[in-house]
Amino acid sequence: MAKIDYKKELKELYAASAKQPALVEVPTLNYLRVDGIGDPNTSNAYREAVESLFSLSYTIKFTIKKSSAGIDYGVMPLEGLWWMDDMSQFSVARKDEWKWTMMIMQPPVVTQPIVEACRSELARKKNLPALPQVEFTAFTEGNAAQILHVGPFTEEGPTIEKLHTFIHARGLKLSGKHHEIYLSDIRRGAPAKWKTIIRQPVEQDRAPG
Repeated sequence: MAKIDYKKELKELYAASAKQPALVEVPTLNYLRVDGIGDPNTSNAYREAVESLFSLSYTIKFTIKKSSAGIDYGVMPLEGLWWMDDMSQFSVARKDEWKWTMMIMQPPVVTQPIVEACRSELARKKNLPALPQVEFTAFTEGNAAQILHVGPFTEEGPTIEKLHTFIHARGLKLSGKHHEIYLSDIRRGAPAKWKTIIRQPVEQDRAPG
């Protein structure tokens, strides 16, 4: 049976340096995703979204492992897009107004029929309120800059500032939504050791010449 580590296959996207930001080109990838709004620390919708994403991702993984495809792989980490309609108002003081998309990347072998079959199977076994909201869609991010943040989410500020400084110094500007990739299981690890890739899509800020 083939065993594939997609974090290694896509190392440029799922490994980053904490010392120096880097530019990356993010291809079109398929994700399970749920959209929502509200403070992730207190929102039931957020908790239910994450639970459904992981439950469905693991159901898909084991279904494919048992199928004729004969592929085994590790479920990819949780990722989040975060924004407000007016990004000038985006702050930790207004978390209850944050909009978010939580998502988990799916390998190329995963198809819409597989997702729907696994969704039906899972719905028979567990009561997951957000399960009907999970979408299977392609997502294209394109050019982006990213850096690794080590520590609790509340201390991301200086890391984000470092990333934005790197972007502006290269004649680029922020484009698209703030993107975080959660490499650590926060239920087990100490907050000081949490690892989060912070990614920001970019575009040219000024025309050459």
